[in-house]
Amino acid sequence: MPGLSALKRALVRSRIGLSGLDSRAIPRVRSAVMLSTSASGTVASSSPRFGSTALLLAALVGGIASYSVGSLASASPTTSSDSAAPTFGTPADFQLAIAELRTLFPANRISTDPDVLHAHGFSLNTYHPGAPHSVVISVESTKEVSSIVKIASKWRMPITAYSGGTSLEGGFAAHPQGGICVDLSGMDKIIKINEADSDLVCQAGARWDDINEILREKGIPLFFPLDPAPGATIGGMIATGCSGTNAVRYGTAKAEWFLNVTVVLPSGEIIKTRRRARKSSAGFDTTKLFIGAEGTLGIVTEATIRLAPLLPTNVAVAQFPDVRKATEAVGEILNKGVPIQCVELCDDVFMHATNNYGISTRKYPERDSLFFKFQGSSETIAESARVVDEIVRAHGGSGFELAKSEKEAADLWADRKAALFSGLALVPGSKGWSTDVCVPVSRLPDLVYETKKDLEESGLVSTIVGHVGDGNFHSLILFKTDEELEAVRGAVHRMVERAIRLDGTCTGEHAVGIGKKEYLYEELGTGTVELMKLIKRTIDPLGIFNPGKLYPDDPLVQSGGQKRT
Repeated sequence: MPGLSALKRALVRSRIGLSGLDSRAIPRVRSAVMLSTSASGTVASSSPRFGSTALLLAALVGGIASYSVGSLASASPTTSSDSAAPTFGTPADFQLAIAELRTLFPANRISTDPDVLHAHGFSLNTYHPGAPHSVVISVESTKEVSSIVKIASKWRMPITAYSGGTSLEGGFAAHPQGGICVDLSGMDKIIKINEADSDLVCQAGARWDDINEILREKGIPLFFPLDPAPGATIGGMIATGCSGTNAVRYGTAKAEWFLNVTVVLPSGEIIKTRRRARKSSAGFDTTKLFIGAEGTLGIVTEATIRLAPLLPTNVAVAQFPDVRKATEAVGEILNKGVPIQCVELCDDVFMHATNNYGISTRKYPERDSLFFKFQGSSETIAESARVVDEIVRAHGGSGFELAKSEKEAADLWADRKAALFSGLALVPGSKGWSTDVCVPVSRLPDLVYETKKDLEESGLVSTIVGHVGDGNFHSLILFKTDEELEAVRGAVHRMVERAIRLDGTCTGEHAVGIGKKEYLYEELGTGTVELMKLIKRTIDPLGIFNPGKLYPDDPLVQSGGQKRT
C-alpha cells in the first residue's frame, strides 16, 4: 500500500518503527494519511486536507509507545539518524527548480546575480563559514512563500529565510550545495493596530524600531519592548528568540510577546498557531515551537505582537572599582524589587572607547560603569534612583548621576547604544567578533571577572557590555590578522565553556546558527537535543529548511571519534 510505505519511511527516519503502533491504530493511520510518492522520491499529499500536519500527527502517534524521553536520554549518540545527512537534489535539479520559479515571479524579484547571492549568504557581522545561495527571491505574500516551498520540496532544494540580515551566528548562510533564499525584507507592512487590545498584526519583515516609530507618529502611547540591534525584523526576532536591553523588565522573545504566528511549513502548508486572545489553554503552545527554531521548522510570514504602555523614563550612570563589584550591586538592586527597565554593564575599555568615539560631547570617567534606565512617574523614578544610589555606594561605587533632562537622558542612552561603532574605533582597521553568553545573575560576577581577565591575558583588545539585569554578557573582541582571529576563536570557546560551567547558556540572545551548535549537547544533554532533532525530522523529513543550522552533529562526529565531555 503506497500510503503505508511512505508513512513507514517517515517513521523510520524518525527512529520510530511501525511495531510501536497499537494494532488498533494502524487502520486509523492508514485512513488519515494518504500519501503518494513522486518519481523523484518527493512525498506529496494526495489530498489538500492532509499535509505535513497529518504526517506529524501520525509519526508522533506511532512514537508514543516506542520512543519516550527516557529512551532519548539513554540513546547512544552513534545511533542517531541525524548522522545521515539529508539528500538534496543535483545541480541539474536546482536549475530546473530555478526555471520553474522564474515562471512564477517577475524578473525584478528573482536573481542569480553573484553579488546578490553573496550578499544574502555572507554576513559582515560574523566570521563563521558562509556560502552563496543559488537564487534569491523577494516575496510579497504568504502564498508566494508557500509556492516557493512546494517547488523546493519537489526538487529537494535547501531553502533559507532572510529578512534583516543582522544575524551574528551565521543563521542565513546558504548550504554549501546552494539553495533558495526567500527574502522577506519587503514584507514589512503593519496589517492592523489593535490599540484597545494593546497588540499589532504585522508581516515578518517589519522592523521593531520602525514599528515603534510609527506608533509614536500616530500618537499611540504603546510600544514593542523587545529591542535587539537596530534593523532587526520581527521574523528574525522570532527565529532567533532574541531579546535586548529591556529584557530585565519585559523579558525576551520566548516570553509572551508573540501571541500567534502565520507559518509556512516544509510541505508548503500554511498554518496559524493561535487566535488573538491574550491567553489560551487550548493545547500546547505551538507558537513557541517556532520561536528560536531559526527557520528550520517553518518560515514565519506574519505575527501578532503584544504592545506595552509607553511610560516616562530617565537614565543614570555610576562607576565602580571593578566589574565584579558592579555586577554584585546589580544582584542586590534586583532583589530589592527596584522597578528598573534596563541595567547595562559597560567596562572601562568601553568607557574609554565612548570618550574617543565622540557621539556625544559628554566625557565619562574611564572606569567600569553601570547605565540604568528607570521607568514610571517622576516620584517613582526619584525613589528608585535614591535606593539604587545607596546600593551603588555600598558596593564601592561612586558618581551616581541621574539625567537632568530628557535630552541628557537620550544622550546618555545613545552613548550606550553606540557600543559597536565606538568599540570598533578603538583599533583603526580592525574587525570585531561580537558574541554573548548568559548565566544566572548570581553567577555573573564570576563570569565577567574571569572573562575580562582571560581576554586581557590573551592580549586581545575587547569591550564588555552586558544586559546584566538578566545575566546576559556581551563582548566585542577586535582583531586584524588571521593569527589574532584564531586567538579570538579560542577566547570565545573558553567564554562559552565558562558560562556552561556556571549553569548558563552558550547564547543569551544571538541564537545558535552555525557558531554555537557544537555546545548544545553539553548544555542541554543528549535527550533534549535528540528530541529537538526528532521534531525537526518529523516536520521537515526532507531536511530542506535552513540545513546545517541549530542542530549539532553527534558528539562522536564533533570530536573526531572522541566523545565530548
